[in-house]
Amino acid sequence: MAHLDLEEQEQLDRVKHFWKQYGGLITWALVLLLAVYAGYNGWQYWQRKQAVQATALYEELERVAASGDAARLDRVLADMRERFGRTLQAQQAGLLAASVHAAAGREDAARAALQWVAEQGSDEAYRALARLRLAGLLLDAKAYGDALKLLDQDYPPEFAALVADRRGDVLLAQGRRDEAAALYQKAWAGLPADHSYRRVVDIKLAALGRKPQAEERK
Repeated sequence: MAHLDLEEQEQLDRVKHFWKQYGGLITWALVLLLAVYAGYNGWQYWQRKQAVQATALYEELERVAASGDAARLDRVLADMRERFGRTLQAQQAGLLAASVHAAAGREDAARAALQWVAEQGSDEAYRALARLRLAGLLLDAKAYGDALKLLDQDYPPEFAALVADRRGDVLLAQGRRDEAAALYQKAWAGLPADHSYRRVVDIKLAALGRKPQAEERK
């Protein structure tokens, strides 16, 4: 029994020594871990709250867009950009507002909305889509150089065919038919066989007297 008591005392002494040496460090590590956990939960809650509020404001923007009130549309969009600028809903709002403005002939307002998404959007795909649409508006305005500069920027791989198609449109407007046809061919080959836009590229190639050709697989 005395032997066991001695062993227990030695173990207790080792624990005391260990805690004396490392107890403070362990305590601070636990405090830090709890702080990180609390911060993560707070961030998740804030993100969810932002998403709910941004969605409600986007729905308001949709209603305003349907009403055709351009001034109010810009006010709601500005509110979204200020309060929820990093959310996907804000980028969707910019694209929607640009579409409404462009359909009404308000080209400057449409370009401004697209420019914001292209430069400030947090999502790569939305930025790419905004640049493509903005290049289309610049093409309509005969600002061919500016359109090509936008199309020279980096795009996600899945946008390669659409970028080639839009670049073809710009070159065709400049009278560069052969270069445009080559880009339309690239766009056609890059689109899935069941993609609805492939038919549009078919028509563009036919207008240039060309037939689409599938790329050879190596």
